[in-house]
Amino acid sequence: MERDCFTEEQSQFRDAYRRFLDKEVAPFREEWRKAGIVPREIFKKMGEQGYLLTWAAEEFGGLEINDFRYQQIMIEEDGRNGEVGLFHTLHSRLVAPYLKHFGSPEQQQRFIPSCVSGDSILAIAMTEPDAGSDLAGMKSRAEDKGDHWLLNGSKVYISNGILADVVIVAAKTNPERPREMTLFLVEAGMDGFERGRNLDKLGLKAQDTAELFFTDVKIPKANVLGEVGRGMHHLMQGLAEERLITACISLAAAQSAFDLTKAFVEERKAFGKFLSEQQNTRFKMAGMRTEIDVAQAFIDQCVAQHNVGRLTADSASKAKLYCSEVEGRMVDEGVQLHGGAGYMQEYEICNLYANARISRILAGTSEIMKEIIARSVFDKR
Repeated sequence: MERDCFTEEQSQFRDAYRRFLDKEVAPFREEWRKAGIVPREIFKKMGEQGYLLTWAAEEFGGLEINDFRYQQIMIEEDGRNGEVGLFHTLHSRLVAPYLKHFGSPEQQQRFIPSCVSGDSILAIAMTEPDAGSDLAGMKSRAEDKGDHWLLNGSKVYISNGILADVVIVAAKTNPERPREMTLFLVEAGMDGFERGRNLDKLGLKAQDTAELFFTDVKIPKANVLGEVGRGMHHLMQGLAEERLITACISLAAAQSAFDLTKAFVEERKAFGKFLSEQQNTRFKMAGMRTEIDVAQAFIDQCVAQHNVGRLTADSASKAKLYCSEVEGRMVDEGVQLHGGAGYMQEYEICNLYANARISRILAGTSEIMKEIIARSVFDKR
């Protein structure tokens, strides 16, 4: 389906970013997957090219580009030509905006420039062993000690957890109000802050995912992010964009699965005919193409709404729900049409299949998305 939602300048940006991926990412993809982590240097290389925190003000070294389409382009190219385990979008568009929206001028001046350059890598720590979708169930606590806060607790499944220099940590801060929490900027090297192992995951092999531990970590008052006790409110403000981002990532993976499968069936024969000439294959690929195009039209509309501040929670949830489900179907069909080859790691469709399973879990499970959508259906007054 032809898309007319990008400007000429954005098309040029896509070409430049694709060349960057071809040179700096694609050749090292297998190496990074085996290592279970990407090198810090790739963030610096991205920073040098202006690909990190594109929205950041010029005074912080940024480009002051707030148009989400630039990030959308990078997400699409990551899925098709790069390595999705390079979680620069988490750094730039999921974590750093908390500094933009809730950081003090001093915090912004202190942290944002190094995030733009790639010298500092960001992560956010919310999930705990007994608190995933239900953040109110977290056990991490921070106690006000007058001139500092004392943080204790642990987090798990933290993306960029090994690489991160600064982690935004959510912790409860009022024993009398168990749902009240605060966000803290925890820096590498703080006494009592330790990282556990780099977790061995089903997919996203190049992306470091870690356990984090906090034992009597002294957090300076200057490292409180936003208002004390308003952490949940701050987190909720970023959820629509987070779900739009995950939808874009899912859709890019679905498109990649389609492209890989199309190339495979056009080259392989069975019973004397190319697979692409057989009716079952043609019908399967026709269905895949239709689902992806329909999803893409909705995503492009969501991006347009987001750019003017009108993306609603239920629309973002629909995008995340539908695109993660489309991704799951596309990678499954892709493996099936590859036959036995699709089960082999040497074929990229196998990696896409493993990567896809987390999409229906992270950033809010499919069940959570359905509940949010259901509220928009039944609870409007």
